Amino acid sequence: MNIQEAKEKLLARKAELEDIMAASINDEKPVELDQSRVGRLSRMDALQNQAMAQDTVRRRKNELTRIDAALQRLVDGDYGYCVTCDEEISEKRLSLDPSTPVCIECASI
Repeated sequence: MNIQEAKEKLLARKAELEDIMAASINDEKPVELDQSRVGRLSRMDALQNQAMAQDTVRRRKNELTRIDAALQRLVDGDYGYCVTCDEEISEKRLSLDPSTPVCIECASI
């Protein structure tokens, strides 16, 4: 994968994540605890759904951070090299996840 392809994939994934996060902003809202309006089991379900939504948002933010770091490595000329050992990251690994910062050897440590 060349640098331009990597940049396009990273930017497309970033835009996709930002769109998803904008569309699901209401999933994180606090759960209403008014027992006269919502039953106990419904509140428990809502709390569980809220926790799952918050975890999903956390994972998406982590992925956005990784994408931003990869884009910065592109600008710096360090893209495609492991941030741990400075060896080249395999083409196959980068094609599967263009935001990966480490080679397979360092990832398995």
